[in-house]
Amino acid sequence: MDALPIWMSELEEEDTVFIKKFILASGSLKEVAAQYGVTYPTVRLRLDRLIQKIKLTEDTAADPYIATIKRLVVSERLDFDTAKLLISEYKKIRQGQK
Repeated sequence: MDALPIWMSELEEEDTVFIKKFILASGSLKEVAAQYGVTYPTVRLRLDRLIQKIKLTEDTAADPYIATIKRLVVSERLDFDTAKLLISEYKKIRQGQK
């Protein structure tokens, strides 16, 4: 492969390790949970967050600012209510500029 897909290049190393374990476990979240020594719901939550991160790369092309805010929420560096407020105000400003 000459180049990684954009969604893959934006993942953190721990995310790629998780993906590798998931694939090697044939997609068994139960087996991945055992490897990490955590519960199934914990692994399911991690997979859901990983899916959100991957989907966010599609948003980046459309609007990098909103994608950054969403990425901060997914990585739990910004709370959801604050993110909604920031995105709402940003959209109001953009509407005023048109």
